[in-house]
Amino acid sequence: MKISFKYISYFLLFILGLSMTLTSCTGDLDVKPTDDDEFLSDDFFKDPASYKQVLAKLYAGLYVGGNDGDASPDISGLGGDFSSYLRLMFVTQEFPTDEAIIAWSDDGLPAINGQKWSPSNQFLYGIFSRAFYEISVANEFLRQTTEEKLTARGVDANLKAEIIKFRAEARFLRAFSYVNLIDLFGNVPITTENDPVGFFYPEQKTRAEVFAFVEAELKDMDKTLAASGANEYGRVDKIAAKFLLAQIYLNSKVYTGTERNNDAATVCNEIITGSTYRFADVPYRYLFSADNNRNGAQTEFIFPIVGDGNAIRAIGGGMSFIIHASIGGSMVSANQGMDGGWSGTRARPEFVKLFPDATATADQRGTFYTNGQTLDIADYGVFTNGYAVTKFINVNSDGTAAQRNDMPDTDFPMYRLSDVYLMYAEATLRGASTGNTAKALEYVNKIRVRAKAGVITTSDLTLDFLLDERARELFWECHRRTDLIRFGKFTGASKIWQWKGGVKNGSGTDSFRDLMPIPSRTIQANPTLKQNPGY
Repeated sequence: MKISFKYISYFLLFILGLSMTLTSCTGDLDVKPTDDDEFLSDDFFKDPASYKQVLAKLYAGLYVGGNDGDASPDISGLGGDFSSYLRLMFVTQEFPTDEAIIAWSDDGLPAINGQKWSPSNQFLYGIFSRAFYEISVANEFLRQTTEEKLTARGVDANLKAEIIKFRAEARFLRAFSYVNLIDLFGNVPITTENDPVGFFYPEQKTRAEVFAFVEAELKDMDKTLAASGANEYGRVDKIAAKFLLAQIYLNSKVYTGTERNNDAATVCNEIITGSTYRFADVPYRYLFSADNNRNGAQTEFIFPIVGDGNAIRAIGGGMSFIIHASIGGSMVSANQGMDGGWSGTRARPEFVKLFPDATATADQRGTFYTNGQTLDIADYGVFTNGYAVTKFINVNSDGTAAQRNDMPDTDFPMYRLSDVYLMYAEATLRGASTGNTAKALEYVNKIRVRAKAGVITTSDLTLDFLLDERARELFWECHRRTDLIRFGKFTGASKIWQWKGGVKNGSGTDSFRDLMPIPSRTIQANPTLKQNPGY
């Protein structure tokens, strides 16, 4: 029987819950104890479909909040949609930058707006814990799918072959979380399926050690991940692993102190020339419409986090948060395909000024709503201060309605081919001998032509230009903080934007804030962890 992966992935957190004992990766996760010892037991796995169901739970964990089957939090203190992985990534990667600001006064959000966070910030605890929770689920899945266990359960050869791919996908999702952790927090523990189940204090590793672990994992799983384009939409394949590899190579100087630009350019070229993914020759807005899984945009989606208005029930998580929070003021929520707005997120003026105009005329990527909005943000707590953004929309590309207006169908493009083009160009400009400047220019102009932004020449192609171009092409896709740090412009005074440093006109910030603090709740529970300098 063929199982709809997309359907399973959104119901699992609510139907199955996570009733199992997990490795407490940091000593503080406080994973809900088992309520039903049958879950993930040998009896549970008598159903051949159960393996795919648990894998689907891992994917679902990237979108929805963390409620167990009885609607209580799966991680103590992180209830419901607040702990949506994608939502927390958006908060930590976008709100501290020039791309976005939020009006809400929730404890911890104003501090993130202004790069003024402390170790007690609940959103930092949220993303730290959610990432390690995903790692714990992946580890347990790997424990339950060893050759020994599968043979003991009498699993047939065909299913075993499928489970080999499932295991590779679980390892990829674990690596994805480790990269988020070293990007945000630096030195973090490593746990794998070989560690004991239950409470223990794993050893904190250096950023470089975690980098090396992830690099080895990504290279090794190339042998067992599905071939390019051979997996179901929404599941990763070999190219997703290559993308993550290219991403860590491009950021290697930040993570390890050693540049890996040659490797970054090489892997990007392998993706561009040796995969089934193709640049989507559709209007830019199609990439962020409700039907972006089938309107032609999907050809460049290497790793989408899938949304579905009928199957998902995470009103405050994932894309529901991103779209709802971006609607307010005089905006008509129905035009965005939604049932209302939460008057939260807007663009900062410095980001708007990266475009030739705010009407998407000279560059179709400049998707701003300006009616009744001021460009200047005199008070970030007022939604009408700052231009609103209409990039993500729960309306099909032909103008027809999505399935529902309370929860969007729109998929989040975590990895797409356009980013590979830009990574290749950047690695080349940073001196990669494996890169080619003429090719880099061709790729950048391909992106700009789609946006109706006009082509550039070789003399225009500088690192500063690429940083701005990455903002124009990839804004609100959870890359900006990482990009600014790689370019040396996140903290300090070399790049200032409104409310940076917590003041209206912006100010320089301390360089130690390139790393987030290890959450205080984590250190209290695991005293072997050392806090990052400055905190």
